[in-house]
Amino acid sequence: MPLHDWTEREGFEGLHTFWMTELIRAIRPELPPGYRAVIGTTPVGLVELESVKPDVSVRNGTGHPPRRPPATVPAPDVEVAVAVLEEDPTVQVVKSGRLVAAIELISPRNKDRPAARQKYAGRYAGYLHGGVHLLLVDVHRRPVGFSFAQAVSAELGEALPAAPAPSVVSYRVGPAAAFGGRLLDVWHRPLVVGEALPEMPLPLTYDDAVMVDLEGTYSRAAHDAYVE
Repeated sequence: MPLHDWTEREGFEGLHTFWMTELIRAIRPELPPGYRAVIGTTPVGLVELESVKPDVSVRNGTGHPPRRPPATVPAPDVEVAVAVLEEDPTVQVVKSGRLVAAIELISPRNKDRPAARQKYAGRYAGYLHGGVHLLLVDVHRRPVGFSFAQAVSAELGEALPAAPAPSVVSYRVGPAAAFGGRLLDVWHRPLVVGEALPEMPLPLTYDDAVMVDLEGTYSRAAHDAYVE
């Protein structure tokens, strides 16, 4: 199903819920042993992310063996050393696991006001500061001229690839860079109304990832949400 134009269209909130469910169903069978995919849980083990509630998160835990061999992940579009991702000594609060990756499906209310844009840009950058890999999906083109990918780039102080919304961006936080900071790999794809959504990597570690079928999960969610 091609991407809808959500500028004036109603029904995204219902689709949002179904899409999260479809993403969970799609990635669970692909996770290596020791990983679990859950919805709406509060990250633990990272003080900076204590109040964050991602749409879809992946935690260490008991999982099912993958049905297929590990995914072949394409080379990132860019890899840079980001000084502000330098690890600082922190007090880690651990409850029952540690967040390693998150998928965020952006809703219109996440960016309908300056305060919301500032809040969520800090939240998404906070994942990366905490060493959490992130898949950021934004199918909404308003407000025109604003993109969370661009806001994250500004938050980190780096000229990262940042396609305007609608777009999808995947971030992989790597090890320490040779000249300071940490490596940050980025995959970014623009989304076009009327065209299919791409398949994107969701990193689990620097060496392992699963490929996320955004088109298939979006299509099934749209069907379940009665979106024509």
